[in-house]
Order: sequence, then C-alpha cells, then structure tokens
Amino acid sequence: MSYRIFYWLTVLIPTIIIGGFEFVRHDFLLPYMSMETGNVYITLLTLLLSFLFATWMFRTIERMNAKIVEEQARRAVYEERERLARELHDGIAQSLFFLNVKLKQGQLDDARVAVSAIDNHVRQAIFNLRSLPEEGSLEQRLEKWLTQWSALSGVDVTPQLQIKENFYTPAEEVQLFGIIQEAFANIRKHAQAKHAWIQLTTNEPRGWTLAIEDDGIGLSGLSETSKKYGLSMMKDRARQLQASLDICTRSSGGTIITLTSHTGGFAK
Repeated sequence: MSYRIFYWLTVLIPTIIIGGFEFVRHDFLLPYMSMETGNVYITLLTLLLSFLFATWMFRTIERMNAKIVEEQARRAVYEERERLARELHDGIAQSLFFLNVKLKQGQLDDARVAVSAIDNHVRQAIFNLRSLPEEGSLEQRLEKWLTQWSALSGVDVTPQLQIKENFYTPAEEVQLFGIIQEAFANIRKHAQAKHAWIQLTTNEPRGWTLAIEDDGIGLSGLSETSKKYGLSMMKDRARQLQASLDICTRSSGGTIITLTSHTGGFAK
C-alpha cells in the first residue's frame, strides 16, 4: 500500500465516519438523544476510531519498514558480493599475468609461487563469499568467521566482542564486516603474525570502537598495492560508517587498526 493511499485514508475515514454520525444525529436522532448524550457518544466514537485507525496504520507502517530494512540488507549483501567478485577477478588477473611472464622466462620456481598465490586468493575469496553476514547476530557471525579464518591461516585469534543486539543497520554491518575481512586478509598475506586480537565494543547511546592488532612485522610488510587498495578501501568504508580510522605500529611489533565512532550504529 502506497503512502498516497495512507494520506487519503487518513483524511477521509475520520471525516466520513464522524461527519456521518453527526449528520445522522442531527437529522434523525435528536428526538431520541439529547445533545449531552450525543456529545458523549461522539467523543467515545472519536476515541475508538482514533485507536483502531492508529493501531492499523502503525502496524501497516511497521510491516512496510520491515520490508524496506530486509531489502536494504539484501542489497548490502549483493553489493558486497559484487565487490568481492571484482576483487577476485582483479587478483586472479594480476596473478595470471605474473604467471604467464614467469613461464615465458622459464622461471618455474616463481611460477609455482604464482600458482600458490592464485590458489590462496581463490580460497580466501570463496571463504569471504560464504561468510557474508546473512543470518544470526553480528557477534555470532564474527565469532564463527574468526574461528574459520584462524583455522585457514594458522594464526591464533583472541576476540573480545561486546555488541548490543541490533545496534548496527544491515548496511553498516556489511561495511564493518568488510573492514574486518580486509584487515585480517592483510594479516594473513603480509604480517607474518602468530597472533591477532580483535575488540569490538558498542557504547551507549551510539558510540562504538573496533581495534584489530597483530604481532607481525608491521606496516613495512604491506606491498604498495595493498597499501593503495586495501587501506584505501578501509578508509572509504570507515567514512561511510562515520568513523575515524587510525593505523599505527605496536610498540612490541605489529600493527594496530582502530576505528572509533560516536555517531554510527542506531540502537533500535
């Protein structure tokens, strides 16, 4: 049902019912009903009509909003799938080009490295596609994803997740999940880390903090391509989440990625 129909129903239904009652009362019921009694009846009728109409309208609006939120969630997931598909295509294309060059030069060892890189890239992309946020709470999905990532990469992960239920919108969850995936992909590919930590905490009323650490070799381990693409992608996502992004080196070695927002996330 469109909002235009809601508009006209809101205008016409109270007018027709209350106006019709007043017309009948004055033309047919005055000999049987005093003005005081009629005023009481019209007050009660107005109250009953307002209650029934408001209840019906707000339930209908809630159903419409639920459909809109569901559609936004689907769209966010589809957009993330498209992004991962583009990333998969670009990564494989670069690796295949490198493999072709090395085969022509007869450098078989480098060619084997390229094949291994393609295999790892495809496995990671498939893993990310299967792990898109669709069912369960954000905390449950993150814990599951981190467990699988740790098993795939061989890097131990210590999660500290304190997320209020329904704190983020579906679109925000996809953006946040994408930042976490990109950060952990960089840890797996470049950090040479043995341990990683992630802390995500939501604060009242709308603030939240995400911190990801590793004990690897730090930012020096990132290639120029990763710095240009991966970090810029995280910055874009952070901007969409209205969050500040800070990337620095740990005092004991490794990298710390921190996102802080005082306006993102909408508690419902």
